[in-house]
Amino acid sequence: MRHRPGAALALGLQFLCLGPEAFAGAKLSFLVSFSCVLFLAQANFAPHFFDNGVGSTNGNMALFSLPEDTPVGSHVYTLNGTDPEGDPVSYHITFDPTTRSVFSVDPNFGNITLVEELDREKEDEIEAIISISDGLNLVAEKVMILVTDVNDEAPRFIQEPYIVRVPEDTPAGSSITKVHAVDKDTGSGGSVTYFLQSMHSAKFAVDRHSGVLRLRAGSALDYEKARAHFVTVVAKGSEVLTVVAMDGDQGKPNRILYSLVNDLNNHPPTFYGESGPQNRFELSMYEHPPQGEILRGLRITVNDSDQGANAKFNLRLVGPGGIFRVVPLTVLNEAQVTVIVENSAAIDFEKFQVLTFKLLAIEVNTPEKFSSTADVVIQLQDTNDNVPKFTSHYYIARIPENAPGGSNVVAVTAVDPDTGPWGQVKYSIYGSGADLFLIHPSTGIIYSQPWANLDAETTARYNFYVKAEDMEGRYSLAEVFITLLDVNDHYPQFGKSIQEKTMVLGTPVKIEATDQDAEEPNNLVDYSITHAEPANVFDIDAHTGEIRLKNSIHSLDALRNITSNGDGTWSLEVQAKDRGFPSFSTTALLRIDIIDTEMLSRSPMAAFLMQTKDNPMKAVGVLAGIVAGIVAVTVLISTATFWRNKKSNKVLPVRRVLRKRPSPAPRAVRIEWLKFRRTRAAAQFELREEPPHENCNKHGPGGTMPPAPAPPPPARMAPSTGGTLWTVPTVSGSLTPQQPRCPPKPKALGSPSRSALVSELRQKFEKKHGDEKAYF
Repeated sequence: MRHRPGAALALGLQFLCLGPEAFAGAKLSFLVSFSCVLFLAQANFAPHFFDNGVGSTNGNMALFSLPEDTPVGSHVYTLNGTDPEGDPVSYHITFDPTTRSVFSVDPNFGNITLVEELDREKEDEIEAIISISDGLNLVAEKVMILVTDVNDEAPRFIQEPYIVRVPEDTPAGSSITKVHAVDKDTGSGGSVTYFLQSMHSAKFAVDRHSGVLRLRAGSALDYEKARAHFVTVVAKGSEVLTVVAMDGDQGKPNRILYSLVNDLNNHPPTFYGESGPQNRFELSMYEHPPQGEILRGLRITVNDSDQGANAKFNLRLVGPGGIFRVVPLTVLNEAQVTVIVENSAAIDFEKFQVLTFKLLAIEVNTPEKFSSTADVVIQLQDTNDNVPKFTSHYYIARIPENAPGGSNVVAVTAVDPDTGPWGQVKYSIYGSGADLFLIHPSTGIIYSQPWANLDAETTARYNFYVKAEDMEGRYSLAEVFITLLDVNDHYPQFGKSIQEKTMVLGTPVKIEATDQDAEEPNNLVDYSITHAEPANVFDIDAHTGEIRLKNSIHSLDALRNITSNGDGTWSLEVQAKDRGFPSFSTTALLRIDIIDTEMLSRSPMAAFLMQTKDNPMKAVGVLAGIVAGIVAVTVLISTATFWRNKKSNKVLPVRRVLRKRPSPAPRAVRIEWLKFRRTRAAAQFELREEPPHENCNKHGPGGTMPPAPAPPPPARMAPSTGGTLWTVPTVSGSLTPQQPRCPPKPKALGSPSRSALVSELRQKFEKKHGDEKAYF
């Protein structure tokens, strides 16, 4: 069953929509379409949230914060994301089972609603998991939602009421008592300021931050005039205590009159620490903290004691940009300052051991623009965040080959910027060429093994790797290349100390010496004749070692005139000397047989043997080449013959003669009848030879089998005499009956194979007939 591609795709889409049961009865061809749809489904990309940064009201809730007094049911945020394929997405939010489900989300639009009351004093952070799905893929992210403080807790005095007995002779400006109130809020809601409810009090004053009640300067107490004084101290606008000073005088205290006056902008923003006003804050932390981490070691509160618009100011972090950011940016009255990591990579101990910033608080809508600053000093602590690095990716060294064992080769250096134990580097070497060398684990000096015997002629170059590793296993690699400088430590060597050469008149002979040194000029050899008698017969080429007769000698007769040596053999002492420093030389004795070209022309074989006398391997090579040529020609001829016969595929006739073992014949047999029957049987059959065909299984042009030969008539046997019947021997072969007989082909009539087979059969019959006659 075949389907068009469009039909197959429609079937696959139906399966995806309806589920596996929709294909319960599908055939094999449907399964092919199903595999194509699965391939398309795997290419579906996952959806993702938008990250719109800090302060955004839609996206992935990154660094989202929420005031604790946010009303339940408020729309606080909108999750926003997309799918690469444009499919619709749904949103979800979940919480840990052990915590409250503070928010709910609209799965279609991503609107997040507050469903539980917030209380920063009980829970200052909310952990949630937001997710986005396109139906096939689900992407989840963990987010932390900060609950910011608001002034929703009333301050409470530790002790009330305060009743203080003060002597009337208390000096002016003296401290009378100290009041203390606690506010569970943090930031602007957690700090407490004190003031007197009666702003026109002439005798008493209270410190706004410490709560110390003092007797004003220039004021004095008089028991006779007033034995009791009522003072109302307010913490954040709440009347919580009454301070009474009493003496022994009689009477009632005067009635207190209250008045409301407008606030004046007479206080700048002020930074507070745990112990009061503070303009320097210090923190110690490790380098590279996680991005978004809050510096919890900094407990900073900023406050403006004015009221209303006079108490509104902005916060700014002044210093290296992009490393930290401050929250909140705008404050009314008071807030807790939060510093958050924005660029973790920039907080690097190797670059800055100390980071210094300034917190700046400046009023917004006041003509005075009061401001204040506080220094933030962060001491960074080191971590093992660096890998040891070599000063070079590879090191090259050269040392003489005769350097003794333990000699320094090269020093490698790796630097780890970390401090303390993390900055300590340990060196090691490894590789195929490092067996003859060692490295000091601390200094990085590479030196040869004490037992090492370096030889440039054996190995002139070594290379291996050096590893620099710190205590935690962080490492880097560099490659070392060492070259041995050749030293002239070898003598030139002749093949034999006594050499024999054959020189044909007019042709030079060559001597050769080798020097095992690795480099020039130590392995370059110069040749010279150190001794010869007479000295004016031979010249030698100093570079090639070729020895020639002098130009004045052109024949053996001229050579005999110079010396009485008539056998044509000369002895020379030759020297091979290298060009190194110091120079080494070797001498050898050379015997030269000189022959004339006329001797070579008499016999080519003699000439060949004379020419190869000095080089027997040359003669062996020539003979081997001749033998190889003969073998190759033989193989070619045999191969050609084999392929020719194989292509012709000629089927030769098969001769096979089968006869049975004769049984004992009866005593009384009609010999004449037997002779007559044999003659008729031989004349009834004739041997035919089929012509060869390309295919041995075909016996004719039409490819049909030839007709089987007709069986001979049954032989007439003599009456049984009670003994075993005698069986006429038979001959099996490719025989056909004489009638009907096809006209033989001319080629078959003259075939020697047929004549030979007929002759053999005739001899068999005659021999058998003779044996029977002899028997009877």
